Amino acid sequence: MKNVLFTLIGASLLFFACSKQSKNIENFNCKPIKFKNLEKVNDFKNLFSLEIPSTWKTNLYYDDLQSSIYTADTTKQLTETLLLDITNINQNIKFDTNFKLKQEQENLSKNLVQITSKKTTILNKPSFYTISKGKKGKFNYKVCHFFIKINEQSFILAKAEVYGDSLKNERLCKAINLIEKIKILH
Repeated sequence: MKNVLFTLIGASLLFFACSKQSKNIENFNCKPIKFKNLEKVNDFKNLFSLEIPSTWKTNLYYDDLQSSIYTADTTKQLTETLLLDITNINQNIKFDTNFKLKQEQENLSKNLVQITSKKTTILNKPSFYTISKGKKGKFNYKVCHFFIKINEQSFILAKAEVYGDSLKNERLCKAINLIEKIKILH
């Protein structure tokens, strides 16, 4: 009888541990998404990696201060896909009042209105995100910036962009699911 009870308790704990959503997926009212045919892509400097669908077009960029992975599903129209830009930046970041004000000013300079911003945790690191909307060209536009503090010398800026009005929240959810697959390599 004890063995059956322990087995039931263990199975229940395993079920809840495996089915628990991340806090960010919950905050955005997203469901975990299972992508097919993921491939691991390392940035040029091997500072981080990202699992992305193998059919997506991906470009790498680097210079002295940063290293980026830029990816999108180019088999879809711009208003049906998402653009994802993950960049490791060699610079300290503090989520203080000046930082938040600077983000709002940058959004306004791009004719974006900040919808929300919040401190959070991503990849078990202190983080901050903003969601803004506006118009880019002839399309409505929504952008989400995640600032993830890696250490005192660097942070990751993960930017997800969606154009148009069709399923934009679902596309942002896809982006958040992919962002949570970032692996820090250093």
